[in-house]
Amino acid sequence: MASSANTQSDNAAIERLLQDDLLHADQVMVHMGPILRHLLRNDDSSIFSDEVIARVRGMLADIARQLVQALGEAAGHIDAASWAREAGSGLVDLLAGHQALLNHLHMSAVEWQLADRLHGRVGIDPVLTPLLQDIIASPDHDLAARGMNLLAAQARFGQAIRRMQIPLAELPGDLHHIVLMTMHSYVEGDPSSVAASNVAEAALRKVRTETASRLDLLAYAVSSIGFNPNAMLSLQNAGVAFFLTALGLGTGIPRETAIMCTTESQMPRLALSLVSSGLGRDGLIDAFCALHPDVTLPEDIADLRPEQAAALLAKSQFGFIA
Repeated sequence: MASSANTQSDNAAIERLLQDDLLHADQVMVHMGPILRHLLRNDDSSIFSDEVIARVRGMLADIARQLVQALGEAAGHIDAASWAREAGSGLVDLLAGHQALLNHLHMSAVEWQLADRLHGRVGIDPVLTPLLQDIIASPDHDLAARGMNLLAAQARFGQAIRRMQIPLAELPGDLHHIVLMTMHSYVEGDPSSVAASNVAEAALRKVRTETASRLDLLAYAVSSIGFNPNAMLSLQNAGVAFFLTALGLGTGIPRETAIMCTTESQMPRLALSLVSSGLGRDGLIDAFCALHPDVTLPEDIADLRPEQAAALLAKSQFGFIA
């Protein structure tokens, strides 16, 4: 009886500790959006790294360039690509007004920074991981083919982020729609340009419909092989991209939030998310050794049940800032 009482007391203590830490993590998240928008419009990048901010700026400019190029092609410009490089500065500002788009681009840059860092520090391949090798070798021919497509998509993702680019077809469907509506707003009031924007929208939607994005392929793979926390939440086995997708699906949080969980300010959210996904103490230690090697986990955290961790997360304000 005394042992049971002690266990309950320890559980309550760790819950209080994590809840307090989670409140602090929430405050970091609530200020992210306004700060990121401010930094994109100003030169003060003291809060976020210069590398990440530069990549977000670059990806916004690349999206604007692709939209203007599509408008140019629809309007019949002979060299739409060259024309696009000289146009679209106002479109970048319009795109930057969409917080959900900024969140996605910001977390894409953070994801690649994480993958690059873990590759250098602990040798985790950012493209071909043991889990992806298993998928490619699957006797399920459709899954194996999609695994090969994912291999290529993951390699392209790294190349694009290094170049500060993001193909429109790689955006999630809701953000792809927002981007196209922003293109229409950009040309509003000019009848000839409005006609061209309708043609451009149809062409761009067709490409997105026919393209399985990297994120689509990751989600398909996780759902097809079945969620296994020990395999998918092992960074050494799964790699960063699968780890983040599995963490999001395992906890029901947006993938952008899963990426944010890996940052220093969100360690309590990461620990709770891993526990709620069913990962045991050894898996927790391995994840923190890779992501935060200087951090020692509380001894009692593995005593939390997944439903306890999920309940604490549910009390948090955020899936991600809207």
